[in-house]
Order: sequence, then C-alpha cells, then structure tokens
Amino acid sequence: MRTYRELFRTPEFTPLFLASTGQVAAQTVSGLALGTQVYTATGSPLLSALAMFGPSLTQVIGAATLLSAADRLPPRAALTGLSVLFGLGTAAQAVPGLSVAAVFAIVLGLGVVSALGGGVRYGLLNEVLDKEGYLLGRSVLNMSTGTVQICGFAVGGVLTTLASPRGTLLIGAALYLVGATIARLGLSRRMPRATGQPSVAETWRNNGRLWSSKPRRYVYLALWVPNGLIVGCESLYVPYAPRHAGLLFACGALGMLVGDTLAGRFVPQRWREQLGVPLCLLLAAPFLVFPLHPALPLAAAAVALATVGYSASLLLQERLISLTPDELSGHALGLHSSGMLTMQGVGATLAGAVAERTSPATAMAVMAATSLAVTLSLAPGLRPPARRTSEPVGLRKRASPELTHEDAGK
Repeated sequence: MRTYRELFRTPEFTPLFLASTGQVAAQTVSGLALGTQVYTATGSPLLSALAMFGPSLTQVIGAATLLSAADRLPPRAALTGLSVLFGLGTAAQAVPGLSVAAVFAIVLGLGVVSALGGGVRYGLLNEVLDKEGYLLGRSVLNMSTGTVQICGFAVGGVLTTLASPRGTLLIGAALYLVGATIARLGLSRRMPRATGQPSVAETWRNNGRLWSSKPRRYVYLALWVPNGLIVGCESLYVPYAPRHAGLLFACGALGMLVGDTLAGRFVPQRWREQLGVPLCLLLAAPFLVFPLHPALPLAAAAVALATVGYSASLLLQERLISLTPDELSGHALGLHSSGMLTMQGVGATLAGAVAERTSPATAMAVMAATSLAVTLSLAPGLRPPARRTSEPVGLRKRASPELTHEDAGK
C-alpha cells in the first residue's frame, strides 16, 4: 500500500482516522480551556502548564498497570468506552465551583487511562492495515494530529474568549462523544488479539517480555529519549522569543508535516532501515545554532529543518512492529506512545531547569547535544540485521518469526 487513495479505501481506516482526529481536537480545545481556567483561578503559570501537559507525565503509570488490556479488549468497544469516559471527565471539569485539586485528580486520572487508548488505537491500526500499510497510515494520523493541533489551539483560543473556559470544556466533551459515536458506528466488531484477563501482573510480564529483547530495547530507547530531549528544546520557544514563539511552533509543525509525508509516502523500503539514525541526528543538530542567537529567519529555518527528523519515529515504529509478535502489537505500540509522552514531559522539565540556571538558548543547545550523544550511543544497536541470502527462501520464511519476534539479538 503506497498511495493515500488505497489507504482511505481500506475498510475501517476512515472511521478510525475520523475518531482519532475527533479525539485530538477534543484534547486540544479542552486542554487550552483548562489551562486558562486554572491560570485564572490560581495565577500560577506552573499549574496552568501542568493542567495542559501534566497527563503526559502520568502515562507511565498507565503503561505499568493497564497496557495488558490493549490486546485483550475488543477494539471497538474499548475505543468507544474510552472516548465516552474522556467526554464525561472533561464535562466534569466544567462543573462550577470544582476545586483545583479535584480538577487535577480528574486530569491525572485521565492521563493514566490514555496510555491504554494509545495501545488500543495503534494496535487496531496495525490490524486494519497490512504490514506495508502501517507506516503510511500512521504518517497520515501524525499529519492529522499536527494540523488539528494548530487549528485547535487557534479555535480554542477564540472559543475560550467567546464561550468562556467552562463553555469550551463542554464543547471539548461533545467532541469526545462525537469520536465515540464514529468509533461505535464505523468500526466493525473484532475479537481481542490476545486471550486471558488483563491485569497489572500481566502488564508487567508483557513489559518484561518486550524489554527482554535487545533489538527492541534499542528501538524503544531511540523512540523515547532523543524525541523527548528535543521536545525540551521546543518547550523553551516562549522564553527564547516571546514575540515570535508562535512562528517557531508553526515552522516546527511544517517540518513535521514534510517529514511525515516523505517518510510515509515516498521513502522506499530499502532505505527505511537505514534512515532512522540519520533522522534522529537531524532532529537535534540544527538546535546547536541557538546559542549564537541567529536572526529570526535562520532560527525558523533551523526549527523547520530539525523537525523533519521527527519522522524517524515512523521508521522506528515499523522496526518495532517487525520485532513484535502480533498478539503483543497493541501493548508494544502503547508502550511506545506512553514512554514517548512521558519522556517529552521529562525533557520539558529538564530543559526548564537548565534554562533557569543558564539561558533558554544555552539550554536548547545542551538538550540538543545530549540528544545527539544518545543517538550516537544507540546507533550500533539500530543497525539493520544482516540479510543471509544463501538460504532457500522457504527456510528463511520459516525461521524469521522466531528470530524477529522473540530472541533475535538477545
């Protein structure tokens, strides 16, 4: 599958795409409204930021406790139920007189549950599309996410002004329910990919099983750490250039869009295994210019060039899928999503701490240099496996599941 027409003609992809887009729109609009509401109530920039981005830090709890359910629940019912839960939780945050402590309890609780949502969604995507189609499908979801976030923040700002933060939260809740309706009516009933009861113990066993393979460990670290450190750079746009932070964010969104389009649609199969490390290096290197305080056009160009490197995530996810048994695909992709979001929160915290002691420009360079060092240290473990062409084709096919799914390179 190599064209967008083929992708959207695939049964169930369009409703999954629309349900995911609706959830991103709901998260974006309600997150901005909640941040505004908390800031108005407390006057605290820290609490406002935590209201918007704190859920990413609690995803690690969900990854440690809930992910075994990602492959053990019927996908349609799980996605529908989770969207309804998020809608009710968002509506509850709009209740007049609700204390800030209660707001944060709801926010952080939804953050824990959202780890399960990522596993179910991307596991279903891997099931709906064939192995060749996953990369293109995920790139389209990424592009939709970036576009909806840009539009959602703009629309959310207008709605917050016109309808008040509480009114905007109710609009966000309605968007969640729209996503739930699309999932319920548009997706077909499917059996769970794995058998057995989900539990915390099973989540830990599966996490250990995924982590026990050395090739998968390298892929997970490459997906989580360089990405999180560069998000730390992006978290400093406002203190670095208060009047032009919006332009830098927009250039970053443009770079991600270009990277996802190229990686998902145009990069041939023979290059995909080779480009993960170079793209991770590209993600960090341009940020090294910021201590020189470049002119705004050069800074914007550096951001746009760097964020093309986020497309490394698509290629590394494809590698992860090839190394993972089908019955663990949702759990594996959920672990990737939760770990990535957690590391982004960690990266933003580290970058802010460094900037407090130095300057935003210096902190951006420190985070970028650290990201480069991490990528170079992981590079040997991310080399494509040697292909043995002397074996008969049939023998290679029979041997490959054992090698790639469980014990290759332990």
